Parts: sequence; structure tokens; C-alpha cells
Amino acid sequence: MSYLREQLGRLTILPVLVVNSEEEAVGISQALFDAGIEAVEITLRTPSALSAIEAVRRALPSLSVAAGTVNTVDDMEAVAAAGVNFAVSPGLTRKLADCARALELPFLPGVSTVSEVLDGMEQGFDCFKLFPASVCGGAALLKAWSGPLAGVSFCPTGGINAGNAGDYLALPNVLCVGGSWMLQADTVAAADWVSIRNSTRDSLAHLSRF
Repeated sequence: MSYLREQLGRLTILPVLVVNSEEEAVGISQALFDAGIEAVEITLRTPSALSAIEAVRRALPSLSVAAGTVNTVDDMEAVAAAGVNFAVSPGLTRKLADCARALELPFLPGVSTVSEVLDGMEQGFDCFKLFPASVCGGAALLKAWSGPLAGVSFCPTGGINAGNAGDYLALPNVLCVGGSWMLQADTVAAADWVSIRNSTRDSLAHLSRF
């Protein structure tokens, strides 16, 4: 069993964060951790992302921290230096795969077609991020893939919310789902970490039966 398959298999939700400061990242991550979340993905979509990753790693050493939107070799090297537990990308290239392997950094690449999955399997991957999940076929697509792509598992991300997450988690080839529905913009802007904690706790309780 690969490291990622083991780690993601322990999760229900992998929250996807877009953060504007170290303080915001730590506040959100603490609220998620207090709700029962074991890992977060901090995306490289803002200038403060790398320093935010480092801040969360320092503040919450028991929380697994992934870097998302890792699109280039430079990104991969930077997030490895920041101390992430694993890297996540919306796609997969040979250069990204080779860099992650050289850095010994667990890597969750994104796919949206069977051909991309097969290419990833040839490179030794057995876990993928289906992205953007709701656009490229959603739970119905993953259900159809479960036969011909046996032995491969997914973390679908993109368009997933409290209402449809269970459709994905009920599938045998889904380890967890990525999402940010518990992180409403107004709640984050108000630094209302209690509401985020409670919303996340409710989602975990609702999805625990899947």
C-alpha cells in the first residue's frame, strides 16, 4: 500500500484552502483540526501560500499539510522545502513525477481521463485526484471506472459540497473527497473560526456513514 493510499484512506474530507495570510491559514487549520480533520491542502494560489504552509506546520505539527496547485518543478521544489507532507497537482507531467520522486515527496496528480490514469499507472501511481470532478463526470464517471481501473483510487475535487459528497464516498474507489464548502468566504473574512469548526464537525458527522 502506498503512503498516499494509506494517508488518504484515513480521511473523509481533504479541505482545500486558499489563504491570504499566515494568521488566516493557522486560524482555519486550527478550526478544522479541532473539528476532527487530519489533513489540509493549502493551494499555491496566493503570494502567502508558502509562508502559510510553514506557519501551519509549526503551529499544528500533528496535522498533515499538503500543497495544492503544484504545477511546475519550481513549485514542487518550493513546497518540499516548506516541509509539506505531500504535493497535489491538477494534472500530471513526467517532469513533475520525476521531481517528486527525486525529492522523495509523495505526490497526488490530477486526472480527468482514462488515458491520463493509465499514463500515471505506468509511472507508478495508484492514487489520483479527479479534477474537476463535477465537470468531467463526477461520481458516475468514477463508478464506471471502478471495473476497468481496478486497484486505482481517487480523491475527487472540484464542485463537491455537503449535498453530493456522499455520492462519491459511497464508491469503493474513492478514498476521500477534496472540498472547501465549509470555508465560506464571509466566514473566513470574519475570522469566525468557531463557525468553521462547527460546520466541519457537522459535515464529518453527516458523512461518517459512507
